[in-house]
Amino acid sequence: MANFDHSETPGTEERAAMKAEVFLPDDYRPAEDEPFMNDRQLEYFRRKLLAWKSELLEQSAETLEGLAESARNVPDIADRASEETDRALELRTRDRQRKLVSKIDAALRRIDNGEYGYCEKTGEPISLKRLDARPIATMTLEAQEKHERRERVHRDD
Repeated sequence: MANFDHSETPGTEERAAMKAEVFLPDDYRPAEDEPFMNDRQLEYFRRKLLAWKSELLEQSAETLEGLAESARNVPDIADRASEETDRALELRTRDRQRKLVSKIDAALRRIDNGEYGYCEKTGEPISLKRLDARPIATMTLEAQEKHERRERVHRDD
């Protein structure tokens, strides 16, 4: 196994710091008339993803605090059942958020690898409109619809 000197290769944090130097006006929105996935667009989506991740982690912390506070012994069986249902719903929501954070992290890795914004099936650019609405998208709308149709067919088997 070859020894690789990592000291010359910037790590994730250093790359993030280098990318943070990209000037991005507060009112910036990616436009179709600029080069696809240029530094400004990448920085725009990086910030959008990081803000979304931060919001999810904050909500997750609040959920955990709420669950810890509600973990009390409720003598009334109906109240206890209601509380257990609420708890199960909170845990399902938290699990969804955890999966979403994982997808956000994957999108951030794609930005670092230069793969962000391109369909994993066709290699074509994903529309800026789609990425703005769903920054974790990995496929063009057409490829996603085709994928979902195929999934539906196999699920019905």
